[in-house]
Amino acid sequence: MTKAYGTLAEAIQFSGMSRTSIYDALKRGDLTARKAGRRTLITFADIEAYLASLPQYKGGA
Repeated sequence: MTKAYGTLAEAIQFSGMSRTSIYDALKRGDLTARKAGRRTLITFADIEAYLASLPQYKGGA
């Protein structure tokens, strides 16, 4: 069974993003989170959707 939610540390590892980048995305509303006591939980599906919404890299000049 795959987990639906992860802690901030798990979201960082899953996405490859920095802690600051995740907090910035949360602040902008690009990602949503839930609070369980002191823990911040983010859905892995939201992270995947956010990463998929980012522009594609186009190499070259």
